[in-house]
Amino acid sequence: MEISRERVRQARVERGWTQQQLAELADLSLRTVQRVENQGVASNETVSALSAVLELPRRTLLLQDPTRPEYQAAARHMGLLLTLGMLVGAIIGAGVTVLVLRMFVSG
Repeated sequence: MEISRERVRQARVERGWTQQQLAELADLSLRTVQRVENQGVASNETVSALSAVLELPRRTLLLQDPTRPEYQAAARHMGLLLTLGMLVGAIIGAGVTVLVLRMFVSG
């Protein structure tokens, strides 16, 4: 899952911990902490461990946090795309209905 690498790094630095120290406290490998901070990718278990050690709610670490502006912007875009898709579907459906009715009326 996608995780906020900046938020993890910031929380670690605020506590004065190295990546190795965070890894040991969270019972993770150093490579896992490096992957989180470099790529923003973590398993569910890793997110839980980091959340516990950094004393931060899981949702603040996840990029899918509904309170984050980026998430809200993406949700708005998805809503617009869904609405557009429904509109196009309705237009196509109405067109097909008209064609079918014409076939029955003229045939």
